[in-house]
Amino acid sequence: MRANGTHRLTSQMAFREITHLIENNLEQLNYGVAITDIDTDGEFEAVVMGFGYPNVILKRDGEKLVNVAAGLLSDENMNAIGVASGDIDGDGQEEIYFLNTDSLGGEKQFFDRLISFENDKFIDLFALSIHENIRNAGAGRSVVCIDRSGRGQYGFFIANYASPMKYYEMDDNNYLRDIAPELGMDMVTGGRGLIALPIHSDKTDIFAGNEMGPNYLFINQENGQFAEMAKSFGVQDTYEDVRGISALDVNGDGILDLVYGNWNGPHRMFVKINDKFVNQAPPNLAEPSAVRTVIAADLDNDGDDEIFFNNINQPNRLFKRINGEWRRMELGTATEPNGCGTGAAVWDYDNDGTLELLVSHGELEPQALSLYKSVNDNNWIRIMPLTQYGAPARGSLVRLRTKDQVKIKHIDAGSGYLGQMEPVAHFGLGKLAQVDEIEIQWPNGMRKSYPTLEINTFHRIEFPF
Repeated sequence: MRANGTHRLTSQMAFREITHLIENNLEQLNYGVAITDIDTDGEFEAVVMGFGYPNVILKRDGEKLVNVAAGLLSDENMNAIGVASGDIDGDGQEEIYFLNTDSLGGEKQFFDRLISFENDKFIDLFALSIHENIRNAGAGRSVVCIDRSGRGQYGFFIANYASPMKYYEMDDNNYLRDIAPELGMDMVTGGRGLIALPIHSDKTDIFAGNEMGPNYLFINQENGQFAEMAKSFGVQDTYEDVRGISALDVNGDGILDLVYGNWNGPHRMFVKINDKFVNQAPPNLAEPSAVRTVIAADLDNDGDDEIFFNNINQPNRLFKRINGEWRRMELGTATEPNGCGTGAAVWDYDNDGTLELLVSHGELEPQALSLYKSVNDNNWIRIMPLTQYGAPARGSLVRLRTKDQVKIKHIDAGSGYLGQMEPVAHFGLGKLAQVDEIEIQWPNGMRKSYPTLEINTFHRIEFPF
């Protein structure tokens, strides 16, 4: 019976490749992917980093996705790897952080860029003379945006490799400052993956997965300060090399847990139990691979998140929880056994209520982007909380309640390794016809409930306080 049930569910999870919808999809070295509304038209674009090649920005044009990157956004002479977006100046539009890495570690030649739309044009805030002395000269890997105090203005935290971590915020005079030293977060390690969300506090915490040493868990102390507590929470994992990280409710208890991939080491599924994390990764999920990005999302809208492992020069993997057991599922063409996977992201680019999976490739050889989606007719609801300035409230938590269960999602502030998902809590509902309540917890820790929101609808929720 188990084999038949698995086969039936496997066929339901089959992905349809829709890469042909990407116009002028050139073979090149690509890395991180971030999803943001770059032109504030109400629709999301995919920003893909090019390494020694132009960056790519995919925008919907009818059924097609076209590349609209030009000028500074294209930035073809740089070695871009990581990317994240967040509203750093409180103008309601997200800035975009381009993390350049032209060396394996230590100092680099190409500085990072912080792209802002000012006076009807895109500019690099780091290129302004007032910021010349604070530019990131370290070979970074990942970047996340953080609203550490809940004021609606984000900073960017950077995991550098063999050079101090950076934490950029804008002060009241609109000057960028690196506040990592004053927060005690300018640590030197083999920085790799980052994820930011309320892990323990009611505000935004940071999990930093490292190479060549223990992981870090920075817990927000409610006053804008952070305390490193990885050892106390059991997530140091000292002798493994983290790459992709994601957060999901593994066991249905309404609490977010952590799942991450270790480079050619045992992958982890850290379940939070009584304020400690316990690794409960089953052997099939823990099996080592050359992992890059890890994504947790409900790709088939059945009400449960799947876990996607994007591997480099190895088959990708997909896991689904069936009858309390995590099983590996068939991916069809999305397996990409010869794909040099370097990044991935999900978003609903065509607004049909089903997530698309975008996979980037590179490093070992130039390859084109890939695009997939599952075929289903399940119900859904999409929630995007906004800050007091009207920008996506990344780092928020969204809880969905029915008479039988509570489901929880976070609004992505940075996805584990190199990239960032869309700023939306996407809930598949299966055949469920009604949602009893949506509760949003903003980055300031405050909560508000919304009863009986319409399903099969994208809801933008304004800051209510």
